[in-house]
Amino acid sequence: MCGIIGYIGNRSAAPILMSGLRRLEYRGYDSAGIALVSNGAVRVHKAAGKLFQLEAVLPKRLGGKLGIGHTRWATHGAPSDVNAHPHVSADGSIAVVHNGIVENSPALRARLEAEGVEFASETDTEIIAHLIARQEEQPIEQRVRDALALVQGTYGIAVVDSTRPDCVVIARKGSPVIIGIGDREMFVASDVAALVRHTRQVVHLDDGEVAVVDSRGYRTMTMDARPISKSPATVEWEDDAYERDGHRHFMYKEILDQPEAIDRTLGGRLDRQFHTAHLGGLNLEPGELLDVKRVKLLGCGSAYYAGITGAHLIESLARIPASAEPAAEFRYRNPVIERDTLYIAVSQSGETIDTLMAVQEVRRSGGRVLGIVNVVGSSIAREADGGIYMHAGPEVAVASTKAYTCSLVALALLALQLGRTRDLSPEQGRRLVEAMERLPADIEAALATEPLVKAIALRFAHCTSAFYIGRGAAFPIALEGAQKLKEISYIHAEAYPASELKHGPLALVDSRIPTVAALPHDALLDKSISSMEEVRARSGPVIALTHPGDERIAERADAVIEVPRTEDVLNPVVMAVPLQLFAYHCALALGRHIDQPRNLAKSVTVE
Repeated sequence: MCGIIGYIGNRSAAPILMSGLRRLEYRGYDSAGIALVSNGAVRVHKAAGKLFQLEAVLPKRLGGKLGIGHTRWATHGAPSDVNAHPHVSADGSIAVVHNGIVENSPALRARLEAEGVEFASETDTEIIAHLIARQEEQPIEQRVRDALALVQGTYGIAVVDSTRPDCVVIARKGSPVIIGIGDREMFVASDVAALVRHTRQVVHLDDGEVAVVDSRGYRTMTMDARPISKSPATVEWEDDAYERDGHRHFMYKEILDQPEAIDRTLGGRLDRQFHTAHLGGLNLEPGELLDVKRVKLLGCGSAYYAGITGAHLIESLARIPASAEPAAEFRYRNPVIERDTLYIAVSQSGETIDTLMAVQEVRRSGGRVLGIVNVVGSSIAREADGGIYMHAGPEVAVASTKAYTCSLVALALLALQLGRTRDLSPEQGRRLVEAMERLPADIEAALATEPLVKAIALRFAHCTSAFYIGRGAAFPIALEGAQKLKEISYIHAEAYPASELKHGPLALVDSRIPTVAALPHDALLDKSISSMEEVRARSGPVIALTHPGDERIAERADAVIEVPRTEDVLNPVVMAVPLQLFAYHCALALGRHIDQPRNLAKSVTVE
């Protein structure tokens, strides 16, 4: 969601900015722009729409070795050329790009208008540019700090000043900003994706920090100008990890990546001798694990659905009460934070603002938080007391696929370790370890269903609505399947526990609405088949996702997708794959923008 790129060095800035913006497209955006400092002036070029529309308005010759760029996902003000970033001060000397929201923008706007400032846009970001420009006698970093002291809300910003063509100033509160270290050149960005082709040495700002970046290095400080020391970290991903490798869409590539991604998540973490998992990053001793009385999982979107599965895993294997909750709702209900509760935040990017703020709320109240994230050095990883890196590799498509299944595997590892410190028997642990070792092969087998899944998708792609159902641990399978379908195909889809059909949703079932039924061969299979029959009795088409070996399902379903059977608690990992393929092929048949679906963003960094 929104992307920032900046450059200062000896090269022409414009090509580097545009290249960086292309790498940030996956975050979701509706306009883009760049600002270049050259010959004592700030020159801004911006346009609504995709990057090719910005390229169309750029002059053929662009000077300047200092610049900032931005891809905007609209919050204040509709997508338009005028509302696109960067925004400039009235005198044109200051340009700002901004991720986040100025929550007190109406009051600040009224104050500035009363002082005679005329606004050019509807955005909250323009306010920051005018605030910085008010104190002409101060150094630029002091002007930025003074302006931000008036701002309530969240921000990751980059600022250039025509009178200081030797630096860019950045600051962070709730929205990531990263410094990239080059050879006599420096970069800034909101995402390492924009930096890895130039450098793998990065510095992450924390909340309440400001940095002055020039071509030789950087200075970091607090909001009250106290100098602080920040050490570089090494990005683990290579530049080519952000390429499609010949595939039509990143989402398709990432679906196919899952066997290798899951193998990386498992790597070195399974213990065959003691039939358990070893997760050193938890920073918890066995005795501390024994002290855990309950577990609360927090996430948004697919990460929340992963949390529901994780809660089931932990209760089943460790016999600890566990529940999941949307992170965005958690901190607003004045939650009771307990010292014997283990809180787990799940986020692919590690930057999801609602989840990050929930983590901060738990820590403020003295609770212990673990993070399950995919990005080393991300905000949640740094804020949490410990955690698990997924090691899924970069996920570029907005719809999560491999990060989702890798988060389930990480939660399964955690549940196994918790279980083996308690009452999970060695024999149960052995079966789970062996089943986890088979997961990459099971995912390969699930991917082999693609020709069948594609045919089913072509049959149902033009439906206007769909139901997804499942019982017990299969319900979050249904939730995630429905999420994928509506995210990328724009087909309305709802998920329900299969037992809930007769309590309302059954009124909507007819011959035009398919029902996707997750039917693992577990203790609830007979009851799930009964729910199938309820749908069939009302002429509803049924697509069954199941395991081989039960003829009753084939007799009752209009289409059957079979995946390998595994341990019951791992069914959500394997069964997610055909539902990803189903959503993908429905969207492909409908001509949707699969990697960047409308109105959505990859990393949601505003409330």
